[in-house]
Amino acid sequence: MVAAMTWVADVETWEDMGPNGWPAVLDRVLGDNPGRVAIERGSIPAIVRNWFEDERPQAQLADILPIMRRMRMVKSPAEIEVMRTAGKIAGAMMAAAEGALAEGAPEYEAALAVINAGTREAAGFLTDKGWEAFVSPMIHNLQVMQSGSDTSMVHRRASVKRLAPGDPVYFCFCNMAQFKLYKLGFDRMFFVSHVSDAAARVQEAAIAAQQAAIAAIRPGVTAESVAEAANVVYRERGYETGYRTGRSIGMSYLEAPELKTGDTTVLQPGMTFAVDGGISVDGQCGGRIGDSIVVTETGCEYLTDYRRELLVVGR
Repeated sequence: MVAAMTWVADVETWEDMGPNGWPAVLDRVLGDNPGRVAIERGSIPAIVRNWFEDERPQAQLADILPIMRRMRMVKSPAEIEVMRTAGKIAGAMMAAAEGALAEGAPEYEAALAVINAGTREAAGFLTDKGWEAFVSPMIHNLQVMQSGSDTSMVHRRASVKRLAPGDPVYFCFCNMAQFKLYKLGFDRMFFVSHVSDAAARVQEAAIAAQQAAIAAIRPGVTAESVAEAANVVYRERGYETGYRTGRSIGMSYLEAPELKTGDTTVLQPGMTFAVDGGISVDGQCGGRIGDSIVVTETGCEYLTDYRRELLVVGR
């Protein structure tokens, strides 16, 4: 299966234990004097790192992540097309999320609707031929979702909580909107039946900040200048700025560069980002919106598409 899914000719297989356990495979592949070995320092499992310290203390472990980040920074046309498809799948997921919201409905029902709709949409882009035969359309991971005053938090999971009139409901698909290993960022906030003036102000500020950031994206500008465009809106409306406005997306959940103060990376065509607007009013509410974009020769284009406005359902 591995050979069918990669162009890499030299693939070593391993098992959890036994003659072909991973320690035996490492021992065989590296030999007695491995010299310099490239690793992703921040993600290498502790058990593997311990093996190197115990069995190959002479090995020079070099962090390859900075090189990998530079390689992943600009996407090819083929990669961008896969990410556009992921965006279509994410759109179907968000439509299902909105359709599942109603007074008295439990949060988990919306999460189930998201998984079902996304899986069906993804299946329509796959075949049972070649390496695609090993690609699952199943949408997985726990849905990031919170409602009511919990929208002042981030990354709570869908629960048995039932939705009440006026509840804001936040969906984040950052760990679910993906296709063929390429991952997007995509967030929306909905309101059940009606929205209060206070909650509307917060959400409209988040949308305005995100849109200011997206309007600033074009080749030649720095990542931090895009963040500053959003920060201007936050300050003008009386809110604190977040620690970042966006992040590079692709094969990893977090790539480089990031749209934040201090990141002076110059944007290039083919870079892809999740661009967010986010405000938290502790214990009360939040404002959230997020889209994925690709930098073009003249600006940027959306990879995700859903209404960018106050979203009130069931009124």
